[in-house]
Amino acid sequence: MAPVVDGRVWWRQRPLAAATHEIVREGIAFVPQGRRVFTHLTISENLEMGCLHLGDRVEKQRRMDSVMELFPVLYDKRRDLGSQMSGGQQQMLALGRGLMANPDVLLLDEPTLGLAPIIVKEVFEKVSEISDSLGTTIMVVEHNIRGVLGIANRGYVLDKGRVVYEGTPDNIRDSDILTRVFLGEVGEVGEEEEYEQG
Repeated sequence: MAPVVDGRVWWRQRPLAAATHEIVREGIAFVPQGRRVFTHLTISENLEMGCLHLGDRVEKQRRMDSVMELFPVLYDKRRDLGSQMSGGQQQMLALGRGLMANPDVLLLDEPTLGLAPIIVKEVFEKVSEISDSLGTTIMVVEHNIRGVLGIANRGYVLDKGRVVYEGTPDNIRDSDILTRVFLGEVGEVGEEEEYEQG
C-alpha cells in the first residue's frame, strides 16, 4: 500500500502500523489492482502467500478449504500455475489470497479493471457474497460506479483525493455529484469546509 503522506490512519483506537505485515496481523488485507498473482506458483501456493504469518497448519488448511469452497474454480485448478488462469480466474485468486489472511477489513483496488463484462458481474457477485457470508467489511475503490453501487451499503465520492460526497447508493445515484466531479465543478481542495452527505 502507498505510504501515508500526511496525518495518520487509525484502526481500533490507535494509529495503524506502517509495515505491511503488521497491517495484515491487525486484520486488514489488501488486494491490489491488476490481479498481481504469482505466475510461477501454483494456485494453492498463491493462496498460501496470503497467510505466511500464520504458523498453525490446521488453521491454514481450514482457510484454504474455505476459500476453495467460495471459489470452486480455484479448487479445480489448484495444481495449475497462476500464469495458466484467465484474467477473471486470476482476480478470483487475488481475492482468495486476500481472504487467506482472515481479515476483518478487505481493501480492494479496482477489482474489475480490464475484465470482460460477464466477469465483472461475477466479481461483484463474489464481493457481495464475501461480505454477506463471512461478515467481512469490504472497501472498494472502483471506476465502475454503476456496478459497485449495486453491491455497496455506503458510498464515498472522492475528487483529487478528498471526500466530496457521502451517502447510500440511492443517494449517490439521485445526486448530481458524479456529474459535477466529472465536469470539474466541485471546487478546489480546501474551498469547501464540509463535504456533502446524502
